[in-house]
Amino acid sequence: MRMHNADETCGVAQAALVLGDWWNVLVLREVARGHVRFDALAAELGLSRKVLTERLGRLVAQGVLRRSLYQRRPVRYEYLLTDAGEALVPVLVAMQDWGDRWVLGDGTLTATAAQDGAEHTRVHALVGTRLPTDLRLPATGAESPLLAPDARATVLFTYPGTGAERAPIPGAERDPIPGVERDQVPGAMDRTPQTRLFRDAWPDFRRAGVDVRGISTETVHEQAEFARAEEIPYPLLSDIDQRFTAALRLPVFRVDGRLRHKRLILVVDAERTVRQALFPITDAPHAVTETLRLASACARTAPTDPGRGPTAVGCVPNA
Repeated sequence: MRMHNADETCGVAQAALVLGDWWNVLVLREVARGHVRFDALAAELGLSRKVLTERLGRLVAQGVLRRSLYQRRPVRYEYLLTDAGEALVPVLVAMQDWGDRWVLGDGTLTATAAQDGAEHTRVHALVGTRLPTDLRLPATGAESPLLAPDARATVLFTYPGTGAERAPIPGAERDPIPGVERDQVPGAMDRTPQTRLFRDAWPDFRRAGVDVRGISTETVHEQAEFARAEEIPYPLLSDIDQRFTAALRLPVFRVDGRLRHKRLILVVDAERTVRQALFPITDAPHAVTETLRLASACARTAPTDPGRGPTAVGCVPNA
């Protein structure tokens, strides 16, 4: 690509050299989703082997992907994000957010979603897919895997966060905490209701063999302050680097300059397969009650091998 001399010092122009190609962007999207082997990438993208080989070679040469040998006979590689590639994940998420709002949507800033919209379709298409095996997120304790190793099923729920939202955004209603002063927990006056509802229902989830994990784009410090004040018994995971968002193509919205998750709930079995997806969340108490029912049914179909822990599951959707 021929560039104007002024473009040599322009970061936008230089980034466009990497991201400006349609297939380069989609290859990076799929690698961020956990499709890191050649055949998986070809299947997801519907791309010819020749074109895919060319694009992968170009992205490796540009330093955003690296090859990692996983098989010697015949030689096979995985394509993984480098540090420079990881730094592009928020760019991909920002592109998705812009496309959801301004191309697939009508430009309205909202924390909810239409039942027949693209975000709704994308979230419910997660059912039957497996979560990436190597995805770990910072947590209120330490870095944590997405799923609890001893759980027969795991509930992952996303929420906008506990931080203040100055602008009233539809679907991101504030949920005051009685008896807690605002300056005690930064932004706690704006927390989402699922956090408390899942806390109150935690004993029922544990009796059913189900673990619960909340995920937001807030920092670990913000989450830890909130968890201590509210006595949250389950981990809160931080997706501040947006790796989880990119891996699942989750719906987000931006307010006060911060990217936030829209509320959704996933029920995941012990083999990392998404079995249920609840989105959009318009009635939080009903959603938590329904999640308990669905996750309990999922856990019941996961027989335990004493030597191996939870084994294969096939959750019953409407049990």
